[in-house]
Amino acid sequence: MAKKDKSEYIIQAVDHALDLLEQFHDDVDELGVTELSKRLKLHKNNVFRLLATLESRGYIEQNRVTENYRLGLKTLELGQTFIRQMGILRQSRPVLESLVSQCNETAYVAILKEQSIVYLDVVETDMTVRVVPRVGSRLPAYATAAGKVQIASLPDEELDSFFPHKELKGYTPNTITDKDVLKKDLKQVVEQGYAIDNEELDIGVRCVAAPIRDYTRRIIGAVSLSGPSMRFTDERLDKELVPLVKKAADDISMKLGYHK
Repeated sequence: MAKKDKSEYIIQAVDHALDLLEQFHDDVDELGVTELSKRLKLHKNNVFRLLATLESRGYIEQNRVTENYRLGLKTLELGQTFIRQMGILRQSRPVLESLVSQCNETAYVAILKEQSIVYLDVVETDMTVRVVPRVGSRLPAYATAAGKVQIASLPDEELDSFFPHKELKGYTPNTITDKDVLKKDLKQVVEQGYAIDNEELDIGVRCVAAPIRDYTRRIIGAVSLSGPSMRFTDERLDKELVPLVKKAADDISMKLGYHK
């Protein structure tokens, strides 16, 4: 008996549902039934049934104001499952735990997503006063140490498109809001191999981060330590925390195939 080609097992309705989900990419946040019908070359009734099914399972939700549709929380849950299975997460967890055991400050791994950083994993300190980023939360890249080490290597043209406006939003009096000043700060980050958030996102909180690289030498994430400014003194940063976070980033990078 001849073995069937896998394409013969494809279920058309499932194929259409996946095509629909894949329409929400890049800057496409919401789409209406008419637009989806045109994109998928399907009748509106078919599109509506697909949307209703996906909405019932949480993969799609409707904006009650615009009546358009957008991705639902279930897609985020799937994405987080994938992230947990990624090599960077598997390789970084023991390194984070070791890092925290050495300095007893909160450590985490973050990746760059558009103009923000997203926390993938966090290992907390047992200190009473601590800073704990939430896994999955997004923060502005330019106002965080983990973000700055990842955008520091971008060429000027890419950075300009990354942040199209000269003035950036200020979160504290220490936030770098001028793009030209930010570029100078980022050049220093490249030279020294780490970045510091000096209460730029939250008053009373300082962070230090170093880049994670893969086997192609590309920066794919960052290791960061965060804590209250009273513990993150300049002296402690220089003598203890900066060397520790750089070593942790190197350890993860080498596990991912990076060689200096």
